[in-house]
Amino acid sequence: MDKSSLIGSGYTDRLLAADEIESIVAQALASQNYARQRVLVIIPDRTRTIPLNLFFRILCAGLLGKASKLDFLVALGTHALLNDDSLEHLLGITHQERMGKYAQVGIYNHRWDLPETFVTLGTITHEETGQLSQGMLSLDVPVRINRMALDYDALIILGPVFPHEVAGFSGGSKYLIPGISGPEIINFTHWLGALITNFDTIGRRDTPVRAVIERAAALVDRPKLFLCAVTSAEGVEALYASTDNSAWQAAVDISARTHIHYVDRAYQKVISVMPAMYDDLWTGAKGMYKMEPVIADGGEVVIYAPAITNISYTHGKIIEQVGYHVRDYFVAQWARFKEHPWGILAHSTHLKGLGTYNADTGVEQPRIHVTLATGISVEQCHRINLGYLDPASMHLAEWENREDEGILIVPRAGEMLYRLR
Repeated sequence: MDKSSLIGSGYTDRLLAADEIESIVAQALASQNYARQRVLVIIPDRTRTIPLNLFFRILCAGLLGKASKLDFLVALGTHALLNDDSLEHLLGITHQERMGKYAQVGIYNHRWDLPETFVTLGTITHEETGQLSQGMLSLDVPVRINRMALDYDALIILGPVFPHEVAGFSGGSKYLIPGISGPEIINFTHWLGALITNFDTIGRRDTPVRAVIERAAALVDRPKLFLCAVTSAEGVEALYASTDNSAWQAAVDISARTHIHYVDRAYQKVISVMPAMYDDLWTGAKGMYKMEPVIADGGEVVIYAPAITNISYTHGKIIEQVGYHVRDYFVAQWARFKEHPWGILAHSTHLKGLGTYNADTGVEQPRIHVTLATGISVEQCHRINLGYLDPASMHLAEWENREDEGILIVPRAGEMLYRLR
């Protein structure tokens, strides 16, 4: 595939049929020389909507018997590891299929929790980070990545594109950085996103964070094929393939038209009903990220997810220590907080949203109120500086069709971005 070439198609008024998806993937694979090559496919985890079962079978059909090795690596970032049952469910295969038909295919978690996972590719200097971040952060950042990526001759990066609170839009190189990267670049990019704020980042294609991601991903010295999809719960609306950034850019163009819902007014109360794929607040916080732009000053977002009982399976202890606060709370007390993982501080600010902090009085004033209607207890909510609402007291039907009163209920929240027209 020539650098300038782009394979694929996308629509805003219909879904791609399975045979169209299969044809696009087949064309993309045919454009590359995978014969006798070791191929690693990097895929998202269960917190992203995409029919991985379909893509897994198509890729295996196209590469098994041709490539000398075919494996799949789940780009967890720092999300919870998946057990064998969850990995099989993610890919839509039975245990019998995994042990039989797909016995040659390795399926791995990105083991971000093990220091030996990583190899250093290089360093983005403080001069570069200062330039890429438009002067907001300037420091040397080592780029470390899962060493598995270098054990293969070629990489296929597969995943959906959605509006994203840190990068602007997800997808593309983001499945490398931070998908399978080390903590240094994760902390840098996430804190940079926090300084810019979710409000000013989400749903924008060209952002300082994306510039850093692309710079870091360029250090991964392996041929890359990007398969960038635009998806919904109903199916795949677009699929593009390229060896450069053009597939991601084409997918962003479709995502910006299908994943951003414009409304004519701000709402005083938004109820985000979270789907089951978000199983802790770390991931379920997207119910705030995607709704913040349309909540009125002094308004409230309620994250309704009775099944969520954990703040974060991987970072809960540190979040308990720092709580949820607006950006300026941390910036004004940087000496106190700078040794905490910056990615966790970023998550804290993204969930709390815009606001102010007066260092003289110690008064923090968030723009809106964040309330949890989850399985997280009232005591824990108060400890982490969030509101609490008993989910059993909520009857969702009572909140429907009340937009004229300034109340919006959003089913399956977390992927669709709401923005004022």
